[in-house]
Amino acid sequence: MATTSKTDSVWFTTKGQVVIPAWLRREFQIEHGTKAVVQSTPDGILLKPVTSVTIRRLRGILKRKPGDKPFAQEWAEHKAEEKALEEAKYARSTGSR
Repeated sequence: MATTSKTDSVWFTTKGQVVIPAWLRREFQIEHGTKAVVQSTPDGILLKPVTSVTIRRLRGILKRKPGDKPFAQEWAEHKAEEKALEEAKYARSTGSR
C-alpha cells in the first residue's frame, strides 16, 4: 500500500452515498462488493475496507493454540498497533511528527 498524502474531493448523494475515487479503490484493493467498517473518530469519519488482506490478518489473530495469550489481550494489542499505524499515517499525511 502506498503512503501518499494525495487528497481528493467527494460528494454525498441525498441517500448519503459517496463514490470513492478510483485511485483510492486501487490503493486499498476495493472491488465491487467490498464491505467496510465505518467509525466515528475525533477527526471525522473513518472508513476501513474489509478486503482479503484484512481477513487474512484477522484469521491469524483468531487461531488459538495452547499457551497463547488470552484472546482479549491479543485483540487489545492488535487494536493498539492498528491505532499507532493510523496515527503514524495521519502524521505523515499532515506533515506533523
